[in-house]
Amino acid sequence: MRYYIIAGEASGDLHGSNLIKALHVQDSYAEVRCWGGDRMQSAGATLVKHYRELAFMGFVEVIRHLKEIKNNIDFCKEDILAFKPDVLVHIDYPGFNLRIAEWGRKQGLKIAYYSSPQVWAWKENRVKKIKRDVDKMLVILPFEVDFYKKWDYEVTYVGHPLVEVVRNEKDNVPVIPISDKPIIALLPGSRSQEIKVKLPVMLQMVKYFPEYCFVVAQASAQPDSLYKEMIGDTPVLLVKDQTYNLLKQAKAGLVTSGTATLETALFGLPEVVCYKGNPVSFWLATKLVDVKYISLVNLIMDKEVVKELIQTNLTEANLKAALTRVLNDETYKKELKQDYDTLWHKLGDKQASVLAAKEIIALAGGK
Repeated sequence: MRYYIIAGEASGDLHGSNLIKALHVQDSYAEVRCWGGDRMQSAGATLVKHYRELAFMGFVEVIRHLKEIKNNIDFCKEDILAFKPDVLVHIDYPGFNLRIAEWGRKQGLKIAYYSSPQVWAWKENRVKKIKRDVDKMLVILPFEVDFYKKWDYEVTYVGHPLVEVVRNEKDNVPVIPISDKPIIALLPGSRSQEIKVKLPVMLQMVKYFPEYCFVVAQASAQPDSLYKEMIGDTPVLLVKDQTYNLLKQAKAGLVTSGTATLETALFGLPEVVCYKGNPVSFWLATKLVDVKYISLVNLIMDKEVVKELIQTNLTEANLKAALTRVLNDETYKKELKQDYDTLWHKLGDKQASVLAAKEIIALAGGK
């Protein structure tokens, strides 16, 4: 069978890579072509375009790159037609993927979506288009099943792919020591524009906690120069392709909102969630988004488990106070551990990649 998979960011590259491995196990004749990253390519797919060329965040940024986005969409359509896939598989990245799904439906392609767009947070009317264009929706958050049910749309919960990834890392991969001092992990994101905004704020903490070694997790798709320009003479370490090794031995983390907040929680690490974007884009988002929290941890738990410092609240003083709490407040850390245990329980024990591959192969008519 031939599978065309589209992911537009680092988390999608991770989930896509494990999906590709599972497809190859279950379909020995699988041929995969993808938009994604190094992980998906290493898993055996032919990489058409890297996600670092696609990562535009926020309304303003998207408007600035409309011509480039349109060119990417046109090129993607041409490439799909030339490849003639048995199934077109989308991984999150809704602005791009939903457009391609609508077009793909008109071409008579079978459409699968692995990791639902966050339509429950904004633009619920997109569900009508999803029902029309997507043959199989594979959701990874437990509350999404009930959300889609109210729209009379049957979806399949396959579990969150990070559960199997983190469990394997914790059980089978030894820790490689980074520093003799206790560590604070800095995860400023994977896109250059978010790193430039959030890393400088995170670096302000170094002077307040001299007894700790601050370690920055470098995104694999970003050059050393991006980080070194901001770090300058600040006494921090920079590690690449060692994020999980870092999370396993750190005492706390300052983490950009997104998948990384859930990864950090699954490793049991106390964290402070940091988010700051373009002011105009953020203002527009507040008018459209209908959620109480920005981090996946709090959304899944439906309460504030981890502290979120968003936009104007992401200040030096607030970040110092929040980091002091996660490092020194023993009562809070005990409650956090209990909440993290509950989080694991909510996400369940499913092998997401294996189940997703099975559903996609069935859709293709293979089994």
